[in-house]
Amino acid sequence: TPKPVLKVIVANVVSNCFCQPPTSARGQQQESHGDLRSLSSSLFIIILHFLYEVMAVHGPVVKIHPVVLASIVDSYERRNEGASRVIGTLLGTTDKHSVEVTNCFSVPHNESEDEVAVDMEFAKNMYELHKKVSPSEVIIGWYATGYDITEHSVLIHEYYSREAPSPIHLTVDTALQSNKMNIRAYVSSQMGVPGKTVGVMFTPLTVKYIYYDTERIGVDLLHRTRASASRTNGLTTDLAQVASAAGRVQEMLSTVLSYIEDVLSGKVMADNSVGRFLMDLVNKVPKITAEDFESMLNSNINDLLMVTYLANLTQAQIALNEKLVVL
Repeated sequence: TPKPVLKVIVANVVSNCFCQPPTSARGQQQESHGDLRSLSSSLFIIILHFLYEVMAVHGPVVKIHPVVLASIVDSYERRNEGASRVIGTLLGTTDKHSVEVTNCFSVPHNESEDEVAVDMEFAKNMYELHKKVSPSEVIIGWYATGYDITEHSVLIHEYYSREAPSPIHLTVDTALQSNKMNIRAYVSSQMGVPGKTVGVMFTPLTVKYIYYDTERIGVDLLHRTRASASRTNGLTTDLAQVASAAGRVQEMLSTVLSYIEDVLSGKVMADNSVGRFLMDLVNKVPKITAEDFESMLNSNINDLLMVTYLANLTQAQIALNEKLVVL
């Protein structure tokens, strides 16, 4: 049986392309045509499987930032009463081999079994406002919460096909149907025989998660809430962050030293790629004496203490000025 994503293909493609009714009324010819239709349908499904796998391998890589996922989940939690899912526009950049999703915004819509209505004017106005803030971000596709691709997804995808070349469709399983949040990306392609009914097939793309350094801080903070009974956690001080970073570096160095000792003792086979990475790491360490490093560190600490003192002094003067104005 074909994979679930193939159910969005128009059912008439098979019947119109391969399953035309027989023109002869004789019984033997009808039986022959029936066998041919069955064989053609099986061959058609095999071709769909082949296209499904090949296009998933050779399509662009979709790179998603954490802020996009957080925005999608937030829009789902704030959805209107009775709404089964939310949709929105994806913003980002594209190149020859990848699509990077850096931002998004939700779009109001009403959906029923028979029809779907999307507020296109709202989507255009929001995109114009986003362009004033981030001109480099363009429309690269749209997202929807849920696990499956529905018939309405084809209609919505047609609109975004006019706004962006080869738009991607991102699905986020906010209902956790498989006990985890499945995130999938698709690209559509037309299929069929000229002169017959043309269908649309959504093929999956490879999804990767990337982040900026500032996003990593937020992700780490959210990750720490898993160990808290109240699911809350406050921001740590700068000194605590430095201590935590130093601890992680020390653990990494211990792992590297353990690997090197195992290689020298013959317990582990040497890996040339790991050796090259270690050589690059050693070459990046600046050549500086212990005295110069201590002098530089003390100088930076003095500068930091001076800035902290000036900030506290300014805050005290502002508070004193407010009290004098009140008097």
